Amino acid sequence: MPTVILVRHGRSTANTDGVLAGWSPGVALDDTGRAQATALAARLAALPLAAVVCSPLQRCQETVGPLLATRPELPLHTDERVGECHYGDWTGRKISELAEEPLWATVQRHPAAAVFPGAEGESLRAMQARAVDAVRDWNDRIEAEHGPDALYVICSHGDVIKALAADALGMHLDLFQRISTDPCSVTVVRYTPHRPFLLRLGDTGDLTALIPPPPSKDADAEAAGPAGAADAARSKGGLDAGDAVVGGSTGTP
Repeated sequence: MPTVILVRHGRSTANTDGVLAGWSPGVALDDTGRAQATALAARLAALPLAAVVCSPLQRCQETVGPLLATRPELPLHTDERVGECHYGDWTGRKISELAEEPLWATVQRHPAAAVFPGAEGESLRAMQARAVDAVRDWNDRIEAEHGPDALYVICSHGDVIKALAADALGMHLDLFQRISTDPCSVTVVRYTPHRPFLLRLGDTGDLTALIPPPPSKDADAEAAGPAGAADAARSKGGLDAGDAVVGGSTGTP
């Protein structure tokens, strides 16, 4: 089964303003975010990518822009299922203000029970379920078109990627706030018929070890299948200090 490269969008104007952007329109990358997106294209340059799947939100579309400019042969697919969590009435508010809301403690300590307020509010459980379904659907499609060793990119958002990583690790959603993904970081999951393998988590460094090896003529190596390939890849303001930033952090200094 394919390997999915989950890219969190670069740093946005909402990140630097300390605002929970959600599905707000017009949230662009800031100068740092644009530089991160340019660097991402270089980091992915050596990888034989099959496709790019992207959240419809502007900050994600801008993040994959430099990659697509240098790799015009790559098809771009937009999928709302990997879009940001619908934060309802929390959308557009300051993170420092939201940290004073009673719901904040639930989001931190029991996120599987968290439902964001308002008609447009979504539960974190629903967000994880639709994102996992999207990845599984794209795995099937990419494998059918490009084979089981294909690599492809999904550009999404901090909480979505954390939820996908938790699913890959077999972690309950209540533990997903222990995971952190910086802007324009890469989280890589190799899926197999039996289990996923988390190959990278919040990685901002070299990715060339993810290049699939050439087809092996060794029957034993072929029998090892996807799990063997995963083993090979592995060998290559108001917030408490312990709070996770809803929507994703602004990155390490």
